[in-house]
Amino acid sequence: MAARGFTRRSLLAGAAGAAVAGALGSSVRAPAAAAALSVLPQTLPAGPGQPPIVAREAWAQGRCPPRVAPEYGAVQMAFVHHTENPNGYQAGEVAGMLRAIYQFHRYGRGWNDIGYNFVVDRFGRIFEGRAGGIDEAIIGAQAGGYNHCSTGVAVLGEYGATQISPAARAALAQLLAWKLSLHGIPVAGRVTVRVNPAGAVYSRFPAGAHVSLPRVAGHRDGDSTTCPGDALYGELPALRAAAEGLAGRVARLTLAVRREEAGAAPMALTGAMESLNETETAAIAGAPVDIQARSVSHHGQLVSEQTLAQAQTASDGSFALPIGLTPGRPGVWLRALCPGAAGVPPAVSPPIHVAGSVSLTTPPAPSSQPTP
Repeated sequence: MAARGFTRRSLLAGAAGAAVAGALGSSVRAPAAAAALSVLPQTLPAGPGQPPIVAREAWAQGRCPPRVAPEYGAVQMAFVHHTENPNGYQAGEVAGMLRAIYQFHRYGRGWNDIGYNFVVDRFGRIFEGRAGGIDEAIIGAQAGGYNHCSTGVAVLGEYGATQISPAARAALAQLLAWKLSLHGIPVAGRVTVRVNPAGAVYSRFPAGAHVSLPRVAGHRDGDSTTCPGDALYGELPALRAAAEGLAGRVARLTLAVRREEAGAAPMALTGAMESLNETETAAIAGAPVDIQARSVSHHGQLVSEQTLAQAQTASDGSFALPIGLTPGRPGVWLRALCPGAAGVPPAVSPPIHVAGSVSLTTPPAPSSQPTP
């Protein structure tokens, strides 16, 4: 079986770029020239489908390099922010506004990059923020104490007394539904997360505390701030409901190294795929799974995942691949990816780090069918 591999930083323009404004069907429209910004490939249509996302380079224009390569954590929830820029901006001004936010975060705050993972403008366009990959669990600088376990989306503007536009609302709901679904996270309900001591100075709760937060939270839910503004914060219940309605079937994919006994050499990469809701889980059989190694260059502005081996989940939703290791540093980051199939939604696992170089063997596919 031929191994799949792809680089996510190739860009699409033309019709795909024009779809950024038109796909959301809003009364707030961006001018055609501004709408034709390059967008990233729509390769992982989890939940309602990957929305059009304007590539970072379209606004950064080679002038906003991250200070260091990105770090990766896990996506357990999402925070909603506003940027506090004046409202009423024009579509052609947005790229410059994002560069200004980058400059403030990078040099004013001393952060490694723009803090937000995504930014949504009033025309309903979604922009890639912090470098590192839109389908990865990138640690941002958007919610102190929680960056390691969340993704952050900011709506461009100030929403203390003004509601966001219908276009921004629709884009925000689709982005949240897609991003959380891809990482196996339901939109509804709450999750308990630990306050990271490194960012606890911003938190409403003490360092190390285990805090219950909505899976789609306002910034003020976790930190001492008025963000995302009273008006936008008041819209969050309806936003959660809209995103939940779009998310559909959510699948969770896991990956781990199985050892024969404590201290022994790793024997296999194992994992499982299951669908879930608030009350139960169900194994997904016959799901294709790629084991991928991440490659990062240009401080995270170029990210690729090379498929090392492939598997298929068995009747209980599990898979296992023999693994060989050659000790050494710095090792490799691996993840499992289900690119999707008939009746099987796309999903990615949290990444794991394996010391040394890795060799994998693709096993014969089990005789199982996708779960209806």
